[in-house]
Amino acid sequence: MKLGIFAKTFEGTEPATVLNSVAQAGFTCAQYNMACSGLQPMPETITEAQARAVTEAARSSGVEIVAVSGTFNMIHPDPSVRAASLRNLATLAERCAGMSTGLITLCTGTRDPIDQWKAHADNDTPEAWRDLLDAMGAAVELAERYNVDLGIEPELANVVNSAEKAYRLITALQSPRIRIVLDPANLFEVATRDEQRSIVSAAIDLLADRIVMAHAKDRNPDGSFATAGKGVLDYAHYLGRLKSIGFSGSLVTHGLSAAEAAGAAAFLKHALDGKPAGAVR
Repeated sequence: MKLGIFAKTFEGTEPATVLNSVAQAGFTCAQYNMACSGLQPMPETITEAQARAVTEAARSSGVEIVAVSGTFNMIHPDPSVRAASLRNLATLAERCAGMSTGLITLCTGTRDPIDQWKAHADNDTPEAWRDLLDAMGAAVELAERYNVDLGIEPELANVVNSAEKAYRLITALQSPRIRIVLDPANLFEVATRDEQRSIVSAAIDLLADRIVMAHAKDRNPDGSFATAGKGVLDYAHYLGRLKSIGFSGSLVTHGLSAAEAAGAAAFLKHALDGKPAGAVR
């Protein structure tokens, strides 16, 4: 597996500055965010020169751009907000080739009008699912037009809040453009060791042929998020299950500070090599 990190973990508004920091921390790939180019995460306009600067920085730093973030609230309660976001998604998709990447990561969204990562009681309604299908259908059309894939991530606060919901969406859309970004820490909050292993195994088995990227963060015993290797997630089990399905894509960590990046890289390298984690915590 290739070891990566969210580029926006590091400060900077120039691709070269940010991607050099990624390399110096011990990572070989990154999930890019347009904020690292001094733009909005989902900008209305991206010039050819701005896209080319990402490719040039990736080449000079030796960091592969394995994805670019295209997250927006796909089931925002205001249809005009969704429509504007889809226009920005088109802008991003058009420039992916110029940035040397073919994967856009998405957020399936929530009915919360302010925070796209906050759960809402209406996320499980038929109307929310209908709006997701409409938005994803439009996103798939863009993906086909610009030859990119779309990575959706099951997470508890969103409408696709489980591996089963992700599978249902894949089945409904019937598009090979829909891929899975798997983050086991987004599949449970508080669980015993056996429970989390069962949840993670079931998700990987169900979505195996669609998993294009694996995320790496962690959970504290109280359910709050933690940096990879500093919580309760059984990384030996998680990475072992990924290896068992032949996954050889990118393992991308996030939800950490720049100061923690090198330590997280060391932990993940040890975990991938099957070495005890204690020495690097």
